[in-house]
Amino acid sequence: MKTLLIVWHSRTGGAQAMAQAAAAAAQALAEVAVRSLPAAEARPDDLSSADGYLFVCPENLAAMSGAMKEFFDRTYTLASIG
Repeated sequence: MKTLLIVWHSRTGGAQAMAQAAAAAAQALAEVAVRSLPAAEARPDDLSSADGYLFVCPENLAAMSGAMKEFFDRTYTLASIG
């Protein structure tokens, strides 16, 4: 079984609703286990234990949300060497 990790950040609820819809669709597949985590709670070991990823966040001034960027900054190096 493959694991899909969905990491999301949402201030208004719109991005969270998209993440939940994607999780529901993926859970309909028998061969996929889905984990969905807010960006503030996701850790490097969550990344290294997943087979695929979906990152969901709002776009702010042509860039990802600050909370999602902080997630990438906090986990990138540890996940790439782990």
